[in-house]
Amino acid sequence: MTSLKNCPAPAKLNLFLHVNGRRADGYHLLQTVFQLVDHGDTLHFTLRDDHLLRRVTAIDGVPEEGDLIIRAARLLQAEVLRRSGALPPGVDIAIDKILPMGGGLGGGSSDAATTLMALNHLWRAGLTREELMALGLPLGADIPFFIFGETAFAEGVGEALQLVTAPDCWYVVIEPGVAVPTAAIFCSEHLTRDTPPVIITDFSSYHENQTDLKGYGRNDLQQVATSLFPPVAEAIEWLSAHGDARMTGSGACVFCAVATQADADAVLQQVPAKWKAWKAQALTRHPLTKML
Repeated sequence: MTSLKNCPAPAKLNLFLHVNGRRADGYHLLQTVFQLVDHGDTLHFTLRDDHLLRRVTAIDGVPEEGDLIIRAARLLQAEVLRRSGALPPGVDIAIDKILPMGGGLGGGSSDAATTLMALNHLWRAGLTREELMALGLPLGADIPFFIFGETAFAEGVGEALQLVTAPDCWYVVIEPGVAVPTAAIFCSEHLTRDTPPVIITDFSSYHENQTDLKGYGRNDLQQVATSLFPPVAEAIEWLSAHGDARMTGSGACVFCAVATQADADAVLQQVPAKWKAWKAQALTRHPLTKML
């Protein structure tokens, strides 16, 4: 096999996100549920006859050398060399980029995770899922989740993952048109860092007894983001008329759950033209696993 085309890199939503504390090294202790949805970027991999790793698609504001895609590929290439003593062939990587940067959807992390999974297959590297997760963690705390590839209850800095069930539903997502830098949210003096920890059974039992898709918990980062970025607050206020609207990740995108695709379409028809909005269905498993 010399190429692997149409590899999905799906978005994630944080169904809730609690900040429980802060470690001595500055990293925040979190609890969240990560939900994959069927909307995201698409990557294409073609082996080269040399050892270069190239991103052949230009992305505004993201130089090739700093892109998580290339950094992930380099990590895996070095690991293959370490294990086998032979450098695997280079790769041209193209991307159909639709997920916004600074949106809280995990786009860059998802792209990196798809790169690791696809190249592990193309290079016949033989790393396990757990080994790929460990390899990707230094690049970003969300990357292990995308490689884990299933709905997950996450703790720690986001890397301690347990399988959990979540509602089989649709989501309406609004992109408010601003990019929210994660560091600005976590560094804010107004961020509360003392939400009491919950346990996975709290989340599971809540959803087993809910039929209206009301959300569990809250997003502790939302108050800071909405105060710094008014368009986020405006989108949440508008979407709240249609469900339990909340922000995902550190922002800027906001979402609410609805029961059916028809319900999602009905909301989308009313979204003000100034915002980009889309619908997505909850996924129980990363779609790339079916291809590999």
